[in-house]
Amino acid sequence: MLAGVFATVTPASAVVELDITQGNVQPLPIAIADFQSGDGFGKKISDVVSADLKRSGLFAPIDPAAFIQKGLGPDASPSFQDWTVINAQALVVGRVSPEADGRLRVEFRLWDTFAGQQLDGQQFYTNPDNWRRVGHIIADAIYERITGEKGYFDSRVVFVAESGDKANRVKRLAIMDQDGANVRYLTDGRDLVLTPRFSPNRQEITYMSFGNGEPRVYLLQLETGQREIVGNFPGMTFSPRFSPDGQRVIMSLQQNGNANIYAMDLRSRATTRLTSTNAIDTSPSYSPDGTRIVFESDRGGRQQLYTMGADGSNQQRISFGDGTYSTPVWSPRGDLIAFTKQTGGQFQIGVMRPDGSGERILTSGFHNEGPTWAPNGRVLMYFGDQKGAGGPKLHSIDLTGYNDQVVPTPGYASDPAWSPLLD
Repeated sequence: MLAGVFATVTPASAVVELDITQGNVQPLPIAIADFQSGDGFGKKISDVVSADLKRSGLFAPIDPAAFIQKGLGPDASPSFQDWTVINAQALVVGRVSPEADGRLRVEFRLWDTFAGQQLDGQQFYTNPDNWRRVGHIIADAIYERITGEKGYFDSRVVFVAESGDKANRVKRLAIMDQDGANVRYLTDGRDLVLTPRFSPNRQEITYMSFGNGEPRVYLLQLETGQREIVGNFPGMTFSPRFSPDGQRVIMSLQQNGNANIYAMDLRSRATTRLTSTNAIDTSPSYSPDGTRIVFESDRGGRQQLYTMGADGSNQQRISFGDGTYSTPVWSPRGDLIAFTKQTGGQFQIGVMRPDGSGERILTSGFHNEGPTWAPNGRVLMYFGDQKGAGGPKLHSIDLTGYNDQVVPTPGYASDPAWSPLLD
């Protein structure tokens, strides 16, 4: 449980800001001092803040060995010249203090060193077990204050954890913080699991599992571990995904060699068929306002992307490039659709506008697949299996196509799905 208090008003004349709408953004030099504390939590929290900001590719934390002013806390104004001389355009200081009830009080201040002004200041009360999450929340606050966009660090990723040799690969459902910490396994590996997806309420996921050879769509409560079957459908079931309001699950059901898209109301369990073709329609994803759906279909001879109304109306093709398109997913902003594209022997991760215009390829490789959006619509995660690597790894990449990096997991990993920001 976290309690936060906003402590300051941002000065109107503050000058530190970062325009992240451009292509190759020059990372902002930022000094992040070890937070004051007597129990080690201070340095651990400030290290999380530093790692989050650095991994975004938009910030360049300065080596603490270069710091001139030492031991600075949140109560005193910095000696700004000591920070500008090492080119620190922003400075973060903080303190962690134990409360009488066993909780921690965590304070931080964000300073514009060149303007000599405080940009932000907040304090939080939390159980000691939540120290990492406080670091993510502080990193989000700094990210938002300087870039003008919401952060994405206080979020989680559900994925398929893979272990064992290729011929006998065990696949378990797992969840972790977006930076790879706090991995927790949700299934035991006895049944094959595929396509996990978060509910908008953050506490529930839907996924497909092959139990006793039968493909079924499940709902899993993350906190209780309670699992229930969405429904028993004849034939194969693919790619379940929640509607933005969490009241429906949309999926692809295969019958007689064809696959069509259906939506199920989770309260009434009533199922509505949305497509009806002699083709493979699959991988549906709602727009964030719930009014439209993007999906893939081979109705034109090869896999391409299509959109339609949430009721199945006005189906139209939006992808027209060379190769095949798959795994589309709508951005939480609603402005872009991410996809996997296969062409010229390469698997690519790209984005396009909902009308199909503005297609851009962000990364290309031996086998890249399954993009998922960070909750701020700025970063994508996907899984890549590079030739000779032995198995897939998770990657994150900036929307501009820069800053592609591996997300650490205990073993091989695939099919990530990013949560909304946590409450």
